Amino acid sequence: MATLNAFNIPDELYAQLQELANAENSSVEAQVITVLKNALQTKAQPTVDERYKNVPKLLEEIRLRRSRLNPADFGLPDSTEMIREDRNR
Repeated sequence: MATLNAFNIPDELYAQLQELANAENSSVEAQVITVLKNALQTKAQPTVDERYKNVPKLLEEIRLRRSRLNPADFGLPDSTEMIREDRNR
């Protein structure tokens, strides 16, 4: 495992790390590793542009699925009537 030495850490930042470590019942070193992992995972997530790249394709798929089926065509009861009956009990 690699070693990382950090110098000139502001006292306030180190105090925050200590408080966080105490709250999590871990060491300062373990907390630094956790903070670094979380920061790097956040950076690895796709950017807004990458996420919205597929939006037109998804919208088209949604439009194609919009064709609704009528339950009466299949001999199924109307859900509105079923709800009404249930409320009237």
